[in-house]
Amino acid sequence: MKRREFITLIGGAAAWPIPARTQQLGTLVIGFLDGQSFDPHLMTAFREGLKEVGYIEGRTVAIYFRSADGQTDRLVTLAGDIVGRRVAVIVTTGGGAAALAAYATTTTIPIVFVNGVDPVTSGLVMNLNRPGGNATGVYILQQVLEGKRLGLLHGLVPAAALIAVMLNPTNANFQTQLRGVQDAARALGQQVGILSASTERDIDVAFAAVTESRAGALLVGSDPFFNNERDEVIALSARHAIPAIYEGREFAMAGGLASYGTSLADAYRQAGIYAGRILRGEKPADLPVVQPTKFEFVINLKTAKTLGLDVPPGLSASADEVIE
Repeated sequence: MKRREFITLIGGAAAWPIPARTQQLGTLVIGFLDGQSFDPHLMTAFREGLKEVGYIEGRTVAIYFRSADGQTDRLVTLAGDIVGRRVAVIVTTGGGAAALAAYATTTTIPIVFVNGVDPVTSGLVMNLNRPGGNATGVYILQQVLEGKRLGLLHGLVPAAALIAVMLNPTNANFQTQLRGVQDAARALGQQVGILSASTERDIDVAFAAVTESRAGALLVGSDPFFNNERDEVIALSARHAIPAIYEGREFAMAGGLASYGTSLADAYRQAGIYAGRILRGEKPADLPVVQPTKFEFVINLKTAKTLGLDVPPGLSASADEVIE
């Protein structure tokens, strides 16, 4: 079952203008648009960020949630619905398409995004330090880390003659990810097999291909869709007994072998902070786009033991967190 939260506005007055709501309820409204499905763990981090700047859901702020469940063709309609609610700020997650849909729908309501699509080249901001318009947020540099993930997986499973790499061809960063993997593979002398997946059925087909090709390990690329299907991907990795590395700590915590990437929870927390600062009167044009610089390497030794892997001591020592 997909992770979702169905949360409605308190008071049943979602269509009221913000000034009226503020006067009568003391509550501002945040519109939250997710291109995939809501992740409760990450939403907790977002609420913590809001709280850091003095906003508590249900007391001083209400959140109106809409999710596309991976159907990007619905995003513009959902963004229009949020704009029609007269929200004070819009937060977008679950891929760059959600941010672009919100940006195409309003040029006046502030937008705070969390995504891995370059906000400058996509037109969301003029530059990272001075966004200049109605959008700012967190630019997650996950897509440029595929080569590093391949190197770590190669170290975890050095005997793997073939490493399968599952990427989403509909991701705007697909070519960058592919080049990163291919360059790292050549440097390592590692054979890789590229698998494409952009639907739930594609994931099943990809894992069948992993088994058929007798790949010794699997790299699951950075993509909001794979994050959304986290439980299924981890379950299939366990069922096929395939060592796999993923982008976020949440995968390793849920039973994946290893992960390497920026902290998604911290990115959501930062989005909460920015949303709160905008509610206090700051302008997105003046808030620099945040680029996380800390990367987390997490190893799940329980999963390694289940797979019969002996994790090299050097890798364990270099991990930011070891789950035992």
